[in-house]
Amino acid sequence: MILESTAPVVVQFAEPVPDVSDSEVAEWVELARGDRTGEICVRFMGLEEARMLNRQFRKIDKPTNVLAFQSDCQEILGDLAICVPLALQEAQEQGKALSSHLAHLVVHGTLHLCGLDHQTEQEAQRMESLESDLMHRLGFPNPYEDYG
Repeated sequence: MILESTAPVVVQFAEPVPDVSDSEVAEWVELARGDRTGEICVRFMGLEEARMLNRQFRKIDKPTNVLAFQSDCQEILGDLAICVPLALQEAQEQGKALSSHLAHLVVHGTLHLCGLDHQTEQEAQRMESLESDLMHRLGFPNPYEDYG
């Protein structure tokens, strides 16, 4: 489904996500991208697709929770690929609600599409601080607090 905003947010559910709607996902993306324009596609997928994408693009032969693919096209910021079974497992292990963990993965991935990274300690601190603020504004707890 495409929602109207500064640019469309396309949400695909190749893997079902309980209690999360495409409009919620679009809200998470919109807040995280701020004034950046460009279409973003968020695809929720299963383990095999996540493994295939991670193997193809990162040369790591196992699934990962989120992948961000920046676009070279000005009208498109990029794509996010989120592995639902892995996110569910992580949420359970960390004592978090699935919706909260998925919101964090979408926010984190969207920030990557907007050019932020966490390669250095300074970048990581900046990104974590921004993620925590955005999650608070969305009504979710700080994703970096210890829940367990």
